[in-house]
Amino acid sequence: MTLYAVTNPATGETVKEYPTATDVEIQTALERTDNAFRRWTRSPLEERVKLLNRVAELYEERRDELAAIITREMGKPIRQAGFEVDIVASIYRYYAENGPKFLADEELDVVAGGKAVVRREGLGVLLGIMPWNYPYYQVARFAAPNLMNGNTILLKHAPQCPESALAMEQIFKDAGAPEGSYVNIFATNEQVGNIIADPRVQGVSLTGSERAGAAVAEIAGRNLKKVVLELGGSDPFLLLDTKDLDKSVKTAVFGRMTNGGQACNASKRFVVLEDIYDEFVEKFSSALAAITPGDPTNPKTYLGPLSSQAAADNLAKQVDSAVAEGAVVRTGGGKVSDDSAFFQPTVLTDVTPDMAAFREELFGPVAMVFKASSEDEAIRLANDTPFGLGASIHTNDAEKAQRIAEQIEAGMVYINEPGGTAAELPFGGVKRSGVGRELGKYGMDEFINKKLVRTSGR
Repeated sequence: MTLYAVTNPATGETVKEYPTATDVEIQTALERTDNAFRRWTRSPLEERVKLLNRVAELYEERRDELAAIITREMGKPIRQAGFEVDIVASIYRYYAENGPKFLADEELDVVAGGKAVVRREGLGVLLGIMPWNYPYYQVARFAAPNLMNGNTILLKHAPQCPESALAMEQIFKDAGAPEGSYVNIFATNEQVGNIIADPRVQGVSLTGSERAGAAVAEIAGRNLKKVVLELGGSDPFLLLDTKDLDKSVKTAVFGRMTNGGQACNASKRFVVLEDIYDEFVEKFSSALAAITPGDPTNPKTYLGPLSSQAAADNLAKQVDSAVAEGAVVRTGGGKVSDDSAFFQPTVLTDVTPDMAAFREELFGPVAMVFKASSEDEAIRLANDTPFGLGASIHTNDAEKAQRIAEQIEAGMVYINEPGGTAAELPFGGVKRSGVGRELGKYGMDEFINKKLVRTSGR
C-alpha cells in the first residue's frame, strides 16, 4: 500500500513513491525511540547543544539541496524555499544557545522553610504529525525544543513530503544524533492512532486541519496524553488608517501571498475602514492581478502552484460557492486551467456572514475584503470567526493599536506588520486554531515534567 509519494504540483508528475511502514516496523521504531529516551534524557546539556548546533550547520550546508526538494514536493518557489531553510537553521541555533537557561532549576520561595526547586525534565517519546506547507520549519518548531528537553522524536510527515522527511532524518544521523533519538515513520492514519495509544508515547504535536486535530485529540484524550495542536486560521488584517496607501497595499499583498497564501497565519480577511475602502480594493486588486503564477524553480517566481491539483480544486469550489451566494470577484476567481494546480490571485468582496466562505479558511491566494464603518465594527468583524490564530493591526495611532490589540481574540497580534515568525516568538492560537504554543521559551514548556524537588527545613 503506497500513500507517500512525491508528486510535483507544477507538472503533475509523480516522481517517486514510498511504501508505508509495516506494523512490525512501527513497533521497532517505538522500541528504538523508547530505548533512546533512557539515555538521551540523562545526557549532559552540552551534548544536546552540540547536536542542535551541528544540525543547524548541516541545514546551512545543504541549503540548495533542501530547498529544491520542497519546491519539487509542494511547489514552494525556490527562493522562498531557501528562506525556509534559513529560519530552520536559526531555530536549532536558538535552542542550542538558550535551551540550557530555559531548563535551569527554578528555586521557589518556601513559606514553611527548607528548600524547593522545580526541575525540568523530558517526558519521553513524542509523536510529531507534520503538514506539507512548511516541510522543514514545522518540524524544527517541534523537534528542536523537545530534543533539547531530552525527549525523543517519532516524526510522521505529510504523505506528499517523504523526500524532505528522509532528508531531515539523514541530517540528524549525520549530525551524530544518538540511535533512536529522531526516527521518521511513513505511518498510515490507523497506525498513528495505535502509536498515540501506545504507553511508550507521552505526547503528540500536530499541525494540520481542524478535522485531523479533533481526531488526534480524541485518541490522545482517551489515553491521557498531552497534545499541542496548531490548526487552521483566518487571520484578520485591520487597516484603520494610513499615510501611505501604496505601502499599506504592498504590506497586504505580502501578508496574503507569501507561500502562495498557504499558511495558517497568513492574512486572509482584510477589514478596511470605509473612508479608504474603495481605493484600497482597487489598488489591492490591481496589485494581485499583476502577479502571474509561474515555474517555482525560477528564482524570480513569487507565486508557484498550490501544493496539489486537489488543493486547487478545493479552493476553486470554495470561491465558486461564495460567488454563487453573492460574493463579488474583483480579480482572478479560479484556477489557471482545469488540469492545473496553479491558481489566479483572487480578491473577493461583498462576502456576508450567511455565506460559507465567511467562516471558512481559504488556503491559497484568495483574499476577502470587508468594509467597516467604525473601529468597533472592525473589531467585531475581526473576531467573528471560529478561528483565533493571529491578527494584524495597521494604523498610525500607537495608542489605538494597543487598545484594539487588547480586544482581538487571537493568540498573536502584530502591529504594523502582517505577521511573521522568529525562533524567540511564541506561536499558537485560541478557539478552533488549537491549543498550546511552539517556539520561544514557551515551546520548551509544553512537553516537560516540571518536577518539584522539596527538601525539608527540619
